Amino acid sequence: MASTNNVTELIIVGLFQDREVQRGCFVVFLLVYLATVVGNGLIVLTVNVSKSLRSPMYFFLSYLSLVEITYSSTVVPKFITDLLAKIKTISLEGCVAQIFFFHFFGVTEIFLLTVMAYDRYVAICKPLHYTTIMSRSVCHLLVAGSWLGGFFHSMVQIIITLQLSFCGPNVIDHYFCDLHPLFKLSCTDTSVEGVIVLANSGLFSIFSFLLLVSSYIVILYHLRNHSAEGRRKALSTCASHITVVVLFFGPAIFLYMRPPSTFTEDKLVAVFYTVVTPMLNPIIYTLRNAEVKNAMRKLWGKRMNSGRD
Repeated sequence: MASTNNVTELIIVGLFQDREVQRGCFVVFLLVYLATVVGNGLIVLTVNVSKSLRSPMYFFLSYLSLVEITYSSTVVPKFITDLLAKIKTISLEGCVAQIFFFHFFGVTEIFLLTVMAYDRYVAICKPLHYTTIMSRSVCHLLVAGSWLGGFFHSMVQIIITLQLSFCGPNVIDHYFCDLHPLFKLSCTDTSVEGVIVLANSGLFSIFSFLLLVSSYIVILYHLRNHSAEGRRKALSTCASHITVVVLFFGPAIFLYMRPPSTFTEDKLVAVFYTVVTPMLNPIIYTLRNAEVKNAMRKLWGKRMNSGRD
């Protein structure tokens, strides 16, 4: 950080101030986080072990689940432990690191969701060329591009953060580090930085969301010529993806496409996409996908049989 900073440590306000409420939230959010790690980890394991889940759709799903674990882990463990702390603190360097990884994994997830929409488009609209277009090498390139896109986005966020000067106060009105709460602590004018963040996060989320919506409009248009059974299968696989997209993009657009505020509602919305949504994704995909459920049953059946032996 710049040498002009007088602040080396930040005090985090947190989500709630009532000690009893915080203890109750500790239990709830700990269980949610464990469910997130176990649920998404089970999808990663199942896809990589099962021979029946070798299509690009499940290849991308396994990486999405991996990103969900890492994305949630940048915020939730610190958030959970802070619920039991009287004074919640984080170093300025730790705050910058949290911002970097939070945006890195968050935008990587956006790119992966876009890639998954493209995969569904090719599968439904160009079925005869699907295996050629979505070859293994192309799938690896799309995943690598998603990680690279997340990295470059996050580097922009960090460059902005490093330009800020902090001379007090050092109380951040949130339960984790993000740019908008940090802007309020800066000694200098942050209007230019705010516009850059709006373009880099808010507009990027909007354009990505519109691209995803457009792809599904095209898919629905092509499905009109399919049989009733074909439409049912296609819509079943697409519905899970659309649900995840709405759950992820809705809160993000709400927070980054308007002026920052200090309302508790903002923190609750952030809780939804940092804590709750990563847990819901494996539930959404497994409940609506017979192939994943069957593969999980076979995987656990083999493990239980080998345990008996």
